[in-house]
Amino acid sequence: MPRRALWWIAKSLQGIGMVVVLVGVFWSISLGLEERGLASMQFEMKGLALGGGLFLAGWLLERAAGSRGARG
Repeated sequence: MPRRALWWIAKSLQGIGMVVVLVGVFWSISLGLEERGLASMQFEMKGLALGGGLFLAGWLLERAAGSRGARG
């Protein structure tokens, strides 16, 4: 697979990961305002874990493909 395509896939994974984290945080806030504390924390942790995993996968893929600006 060309390096440019891998770079776009990596950046897409990173972007999707950030969106998942934000959705988890906003959903957590929404549930927290409804006095559902434990459910709120559950959604926040799931969002952070899933979004963080996607972001990390994208970052690792970017590093393996040779990110722009990487030295040495």
